[in-house]
Amino acid sequence: MIQRKLFGELPREVKVLTTAGFFVAVGFGIVIPAIPLFAKSFGVNNASVGLLVSAFAMARFCSGLISGKLVDLFGERNVFAIGILMVSFFSFLCALAQTYSQLLIFRTAGGLGSSMFSVAAGSIIMRSVSDDHRGRAQSVYNGSFLVGGISGPAIGGALSAISLRAPFFVYATALLVAGTFGFFFLKTGRSTNKESKKDDSSMGIGEALRIAPYRAALIISFVTAWVLFGLRVSILPIFVTEQLHASSTMVGVGFGIAALIQGIVLLPAGTLSDERGRRTALLIGTTIVLLGVIALVFAIHPWMYLFAMAIMGLGGAFLSTTPANIVGDVIRGKSGQVIALWQMAGDAGMIVGPLTVGFLSDIFTFRTAFAVSAVVFSVGVILAYRLPETRKSHLPQTTD
Repeated sequence: MIQRKLFGELPREVKVLTTAGFFVAVGFGIVIPAIPLFAKSFGVNNASVGLLVSAFAMARFCSGLISGKLVDLFGERNVFAIGILMVSFFSFLCALAQTYSQLLIFRTAGGLGSSMFSVAAGSIIMRSVSDDHRGRAQSVYNGSFLVGGISGPAIGGALSAISLRAPFFVYATALLVAGTFGFFFLKTGRSTNKESKKDDSSMGIGEALRIAPYRAALIISFVTAWVLFGLRVSILPIFVTEQLHASSTMVGVGFGIAALIQGIVLLPAGTLSDERGRRTALLIGTTIVLLGVIALVFAIHPWMYLFAMAIMGLGGAFLSTTPANIVGDVIRGKSGQVIALWQMAGDAGMIVGPLTVGFLSDIFTFRTAFAVSAVVFSVGVILAYRLPETRKSHLPQTTD
C-alpha cells in the first residue's frame, strides 16, 4: 500500500534508482561531517579544506560532458553501475590515506565515477517520466537520498568522534551495494514517456542554451550548489566547532535536522511543482534558502546554527527537484550531454563556492564568507521571479 501510494504511476526505473539512491545517501551522509575534519587532521588550513571539497566537484565538472557522451553511447545502466563502483573504490582508498595529498588525489578520482552515475540517473528519470509527473519522480528519487541522509550525518558525526577514517569505509561499502543493485535490477534507460518517443532525436548543447529557462536552471543550480553543498560541506562544520565551540556530533545533528525537514517536505514540494508550476516552487525555495544563509551570518550559539540548517533544509526541498524539472521540461530525445552540462553547473558551484568561502574565512571571518554567499545566492531569487513557466510548454515558446 505504501509503495503504491509513493510511486503511483511512476515507471519501474524510478523505483530501482530510488532504492540504489538510498544506499548512496546513507554513505554520503555519513562521510559529510568527516571530510573537513579529516582534512584538518593533516594540519592544513581552511582553504585546503575547501580545495578538498572542490576537487571532487572539479573532477565531476571536467568529466561531465564525457559522462553524457558515454550515456548516449553505452546506455544508462552500465554507466550508472560502473560510476558508483568507481566512487566506492576510491572512497576506500581515502580511508587509507596517510597524507593530505593522498586524500586529495583519491577524493578527486572519486569525482569521475560520481559524474558518470549522476548523469546516467538524471538521464533515466528525465527521459522516462512525463512533465505531469516529473516533479513527483524527482521528489521520490531525491527523497531516497534524504531518507538515507537523515541518519547518515548523525552516524557520521558519532563515527568521526571515534575515528575519522571509519566513515569512509562505511561509505565505500554502501556504494558497493548500490552499484551492484543498480547493475542487476536497472534494465533500461529507454524512455517510456510517449512524448519522448515521438521525437527521439538528439538535442545539442547549443540548442539547449538558446532556451531561456534552461539557462536559468544552470545559474540556479550553480548558486544552490554553492550554498547547500559547497558552503555546508566545507567551512560550516569548522565554524560550528571552532566559533560556536560545539562538538562534531552537533555538526551531524544539524545536517540530520536539515535532511529530516527536507525529506518531509520533498514530496509535497514536487507535487506543488507539478500542479502549480516550476516558477512557484523556485520562488518559495530560493527565498527560504536565502533567509537560512542570512541566519548563519548572525549565528552566535549552536541552536542558531540548528535553526539556520532547518530553514535551509526547508528551502532545499524545493530546490533539489525544480531545476531538474525545468531541464526535463525543455529537453527532447537523447540529451545526455545537455543533462551533463546542467549537472556541471552545480559542480561548478561546488568548485567555486568552497574555495571562495574558505579563502574569505581565512583572510576575513566566517561571517564574511556567509554574507558573500548570501549575495551570490540572491541572484537565484531574482531569476526565479523572472522565470517563465515551463511545465507542459513547447520549445518554440521558451526560446529567445
